[in-house]
Amino acid sequence: MKEKNTKKLSHGRPSHVNPSPRKPNVVFLIADDHRGEAIGAFGNETVQTPVLDSLAASGTSCRNTHIFGGLSGAVCAPSRACVHTGIPIFRATIGKDMMNREHSSVIHPDVRVMPQTMQSAGYLTHAIGKWHNDKASFARSFEGGDKLAFRGMSEHTKVPVHDYDVTGAYPKEQEYVEHTFSTELFTDAAVNFIEDYEGDRPFFLYVAYTAPHDPRTAPEPYASMYDKSGIPLPPNFVREHPFDTGDMTVRDEKLAGWPRDEDEIRGHIADYYAMISHMDAQIGRVIEALKAKGIYDDTLIVYTADHGLAVGQHGLMGKQNLYEHSVRIPLIFRGPGVPEGKQELALASNIDIFPTVAGLCGVDLPEETEGISLCPIFAGEVGSVRGIVGSVYRDVQRMVTDGRWKLIRYYRSPETNTGTERIQLFDLLSDPWETQDLSAELANAGVIERLASELASWMQASGDILQEKPVIPAAPLA
Repeated sequence: MKEKNTKKLSHGRPSHVNPSPRKPNVVFLIADDHRGEAIGAFGNETVQTPVLDSLAASGTSCRNTHIFGGLSGAVCAPSRACVHTGIPIFRATIGKDMMNREHSSVIHPDVRVMPQTMQSAGYLTHAIGKWHNDKASFARSFEGGDKLAFRGMSEHTKVPVHDYDVTGAYPKEQEYVEHTFSTELFTDAAVNFIEDYEGDRPFFLYVAYTAPHDPRTAPEPYASMYDKSGIPLPPNFVREHPFDTGDMTVRDEKLAGWPRDEDEIRGHIADYYAMISHMDAQIGRVIEALKAKGIYDDTLIVYTADHGLAVGQHGLMGKQNLYEHSVRIPLIFRGPGVPEGKQELALASNIDIFPTVAGLCGVDLPEETEGISLCPIFAGEVGSVRGIVGSVYRDVQRMVTDGRWKLIRYYRSPETNTGTERIQLFDLLSDPWETQDLSAELANAGVIERLASELASWMQASGDILQEKPVIPAAPLA
């Protein structure tokens, strides 16, 4: 393996664009597996996230942002494709069928992605950390980079990375292993970039962490920060999920024993929070570097994640489901043009992130972008930009919510012979933890019919290849 690279990072190939000094710099931070509620400022009284709390206090948090979903168990790759493109997964990526793993990771070559668009608008684009989509889309997006991880996951102290490759090839033989803890490794590279920044063009710095994804092995003192005996179990903890969701034995679900043990789940939550708190502190280093450079107030900071995670909720461990813990993500904007101290509850999708970044930076969107900018909400012009949001998982689950009512439709997969033909209905206003399925109550028949129609329309508009199937059974199943 190649030895650790300690040289100063290179900006790579030159870009023949005009500088745009009036545009804000952008630091785009994306975590792996950080669910939307696991931030202190959002009401979680156990996890410690002072840096993210500060960003939320000085910016705007979009608290009702959902992922579009994905067509494979590795939800992070399709979710990142949606963030990068602002387009539903069915049109953002290539592939032939629902179970084709490639369909969820390889971005269509004709689609212009967020960093590529920012570069065309005069930005210096630089990437650090995990990409997890195809190398061709990466190569056309970034002028430079450091500690680039193209794999889905690894041990946090054995991270396979590449140096920036001006050819865009990134051959296997040029990959080497770094032993600095991943979160610190990527933060070191981000701080180096900020310190070396010369300021002739605004920059778009993409920093993609692999935390808090398992293996959840935070370094000390964070590993000992949370005593599992003091960790409260979530209200929706159950020892076993009541029916087959269609992916009950995927890798993530094997991280804890069946049926779920309360003490074991508390340990998993403690480790999960330790990873988040460590990452929070490292993000603080990025912010301090911006302040030391004198560019903090001229920089738009965006924090989000590729998806959430169950970690014991509903008897599940992973993200291969459409409950709120897995489809709702954190989304914080802080910087020029962003109101301070606001927590917005308007519905949003992760395909809306790219249009919002572009709007805050005064950058024109590609014609093919389908997401909706949240800037009108920030400006107080409208209260919402979406009436509903939906999400998909493989060929076994679909979801739609109007912000209060939420319908999950389950299918039995003809490919894997798994799953259950049924629905669930939740009132998120009175039951945010999704503990009471109301689908069998006759009084809710009208709500189910309305949401079923909304889901069918959303699936058709999104290009969902399950759209020809009936959305719900003839009657709700208990």
